[in-house]
Parts: sequence; structure tokens; C-alpha cells
Amino acid sequence: MRKRLIGSICLFLAASIWGGMYVVSKYILEFVPPVTLVWIRYVIAFAVLFVILFFVKGKKGSKITPGKKDCLLIAWIGFIGYFVSICFQFIGTKLSNAHMGSLITASTPVFVILFARFILGELFTRKKVISLVLATAGVVIVIGLDAGALKHIYGNMVLVGAAITWALLSVYVKVASKHLDSLSITTYAIFFALIFTTPFMLLQHNDFWLILGSSKIIWGLIYLGVVSTAGAFFLWNKGIELVDAGIGSLFLFFQPVTGSILGWICLGEDLSPSFFIGGVLIVLAVSISAKEDY
Repeated sequence: MRKRLIGSICLFLAASIWGGMYVVSKYILEFVPPVTLVWIRYVIAFAVLFVILFFVKGKKGSKITPGKKDCLLIAWIGFIGYFVSICFQFIGTKLSNAHMGSLITASTPVFVILFARFILGELFTRKKVISLVLATAGVVIVIGLDAGALKHIYGNMVLVGAAITWALLSVYVKVASKHLDSLSITTYAIFFALIFTTPFMLLQHNDFWLILGSSKIIWGLIYLGVVSTAGAFFLWNKGIELVDAGIGSLFLFFQPVTGSILGWICLGEDLSPSFFIGGVLIVLAVSISAKEDY
């Protein structure tokens, strides 16, 4: 019970951090190209996590680098999740819109539950299905349906790819956590994602003098790198390690709720009655799933 509670708290915090990330990203992206922003986030996140890993493992006298066999799995996690999925989110949102991006990527738990069944052997249960239906309904109510969805068919297909690849990340993190700690998985998966991202960053037009000349941009990048990347990625992986992958994925539904609340607080955006109705359904769904005995 204690293990499940800690895992749930980790997943809730991760989803909440990502939900509010767009408030900072919205400002930073006016000055920093998208792929460069991802690259800088990964540089900062890897540096922070590696220092922590060095001191944590060093005190215990443990090896801080994974073995060759583990490296392949971690490289796959970094590639499919932190590189492909994040790039798909950017590309899909550009071809579609942020509204559909939020809605489609919120379908990730559906794919996690499917992949967890076939890769991890997790069972479909009545509570899991009920929770998924309630949470999905809640997200649709909070975000709303886009009447022009068919106009952005290619962008929406890419966004579905983002949801599928993030689901694969969550499932393979569960696989890796059977013999690796979450801190090592997160640190080296980000390192491999950094390697994959670097060539694409170099192709962008970057004005690093502008970036380094603004304290607001620098603090925003530090927040995105330390909190939204190093912190949130670690919390997500730790939570997936401690709870059933299918159940844990439902916490992603808190992203649009947190994003809406912070948008209201920081940007003066309105909260409609549908937000509260959908929010209640999401909280109810996660509460039901958290009580499941698995």
C-alpha cells in the first residue's frame, strides 16, 4: 500500500509539472527554436542527474554506468520516448494545433494498457477499463472536441505516433526497472536522447547570444531543464517502477487539468464549467484505479 501511494504521488507530481510546463515554454519558444529548446533541456537535465547519480552511487561504492546489455535498453528508451515522441509532439502540433495536441496525446494511457498487456503481461481488469473510460471522458470535457479535426489529418496522425511512442517508453521503463534503478534509467536515457537530438539542433538557426543575454530566458531554461525534465522524468519513471504501468499511465490525464489551472492563474485564461466537470471525472477515475489490487 505504501509503495503504491509513493508511486501515485510521483506520477501525480510528474503529470502536474508537465501540465504547467507550457506556461514557461510559451514564453521561451518566442526566442528559442523548438528542437534547440529540447536540446538545452536535455543538457541541463543530464548534468543535474549525472551529478546526483555520481554522489548517490559513489557513497555506496556502486558502479555509475550501466552494462552493455542495459545500455541497449536505455538507448531504446531514450530514442523512442525522449527523442521520437517529443519530436512527434512538436511536428504534430505544428501540422495540427495545440488543442488537438493536448487531446490526442492524452490518449497515451490507452496504448500503455494495450502494450502492458502484451509486453508485461498485465491483465485487463474491470476497474482499469472503467477508470480509462471515465478519465478519457473527463479530458474530452475539459479540452473539448475540435470540429475541424479532419482538416489536420496528417498532424493528428503524427500526434497519435507521439502517444504510441510515449506509451512504449512507459512500458519499457517498467521492463528496465526490474534490474535498474530509476535514477540510472532517467540519467542515461536523457543522455542518449541528447545524442539523437544534437544533429537536428545544429540544423536550426540559433542565436545563443540572445539566449545568454536574457536572465528571464536563462531562468526559464533552468526551470525547464531541472524541474520539467530532470525532476519530472525521474518522478515519472519512479512512479512507473512502483505501480502497474497501465494504472500509472492514467495520471497523465492530470496534465490538461493542471495546465488549465496554471493558465488561469498565470495567463488570466478562463475556466469554464466543463473544466470542473471533466476534472471531477479524472480525479474519480484515478481514485478508482489507485484502489485496485493487482
